[in-house]
Amino acid sequence: MRASSLASKRTYRGSRPIPGIHIYMAEHKKIRLQVALSRSGITSRRKAASIIEEGRVLVNGSVIRERSHPVDLESDKIVVDGKSIDAKEKIYILLNKPRGYITSRCDPEGRKTVFDLIPSRFKNLHPVGRLDRDTTGLLILTNDGELTYRLTHPKFEIRKKYWIRCKGMIQDKEKTRLERGMVIDGKKTARAKVTLLKNNTDSSELYIEIHEGRKRQIRYMFLYLGRPVKRIERVAYESLTLGSLKKGEFRYLTNSEVRRLKEL
Repeated sequence: MRASSLASKRTYRGSRPIPGIHIYMAEHKKIRLQVALSRSGITSRRKAASIIEEGRVLVNGSVIRERSHPVDLESDKIVVDGKSIDAKEKIYILLNKPRGYITSRCDPEGRKTVFDLIPSRFKNLHPVGRLDRDTTGLLILTNDGELTYRLTHPKFEIRKKYWIRCKGMIQDKEKTRLERGMVIDGKKTARAKVTLLKNNTDSSELYIEIHEGRKRQIRYMFLYLGRPVKRIERVAYESLTLGSLKKGEFRYLTNSEVRRLKEL
């Protein structure tokens, strides 16, 4: 079996040696300059547009202010603020985030971050969306800015599935409110899909699927109902699931998994 295939099937803890990096090779073709900056990992797609329009980008020695200008990351020399960018190998990691870690590269308060769980060579990756400190489960880390944008922007309606344990019994009308949406901070939440697993007097367990990613949204939704959340775990990102991955472990996404995410 090839090394890349082995790497995609193994899981690792932060202190364990890394046998190889599983990468997804992009096709060799012309793309828009704005997309090229995003895919290089130096900035988001939205910020790339501003950088280009401000005249901070050179392509083969010429200032380009048109975001749709066609470029080839493999052959064109692209310079941003005096620094050349290169076509980087794209890395995609799936981490099963434990409780007690924040989704950030570093923390001024000295709290543990998800980057403490992976080798230092991957400090250039960024998380796709966020999970709060007490939320566990599926977290993607990558240096692919374009994919991050598509997976996190609400207009693409990417489904995320969470397992919830909350206080008390969920009534039919409360389930309907969750599914139809409710107003939080002056804005109504999008429709959700709710599947009850256990519904008891002291606590209930359920799955909820949403495509939004507002800060602490699920916790606020259940507080609105008077059902404080006891535990939250993200168990799926569209078709991507944790499988047998244990808390604190990570693995590399396979080419087919990355391809399916890109096709969304």
